Amino acid sequence: MSRHTILASKTLIWAASLAPLAWLLLRGLGVGASNLGPNPVEEVLHTMGKTSLNLLLLTLAVTPARQLLRLNVLVRFRRLLGLFSFFYLVLHFLAYALLDLRLQWNTIVVDITERPYITIGMLALVAMIPLAVTSTHAMQRRLRRNWGKLHKTIYPIAILGVLHFQWQTKGDAELEPWVYAGILTVLLAYRLARRLRRRSTIASNHA
Repeated sequence: MSRHTILASKTLIWAASLAPLAWLLLRGLGVGASNLGPNPVEEVLHTMGKTSLNLLLLTLAVTPARQLLRLNVLVRFRRLLGLFSFFYLVLHFLAYALLDLRLQWNTIVVDITERPYITIGMLALVAMIPLAVTSTHAMQRRLRRNWGKLHKTIYPIAILGVLHFQWQTKGDAELEPWVYAGILTVLLAYRLARRLRRRSTIASNHA
């Protein structure tokens, strides 16, 4: 893939990743006949959280796609997708703290400590901070092997994100949270199967 193609691809990722935020702003401004519906705060929260989860699963899908399609160049887009996922997760929290609870910190602390789905959502946000901070090539070189170990925490973070989404539905009979859980299961199962196959191959070579 040429340099210009990579640049064009990254530009498309930027545009596609920012599109949900742009559309949300247009709806909030009442452009045309669009609006945020009867519960604007809930709509903002839902859009930010869901977009973050979508981008997180896309980030996890890069490695299987790269290996199955034999397109190593795809790894160049993984960091960008991950950072956008973190960006929307931060916006999700800010919408919750600013728009929903209006910075009532006592209530926020009670929510985080006593409402399980908010607790795991906050854990996911805190756990993503080190990944975002160490996402640069300079940090990758500095941390060396520890960088890979640190960034493997994306797996439990993704699990927390899916659980947060499921619990947030409050037990409603919705298919969508289970679709997300299924996609994550496939992505994690692929990695597990590949690791087990690699170990089996190594064991056979040493037998």
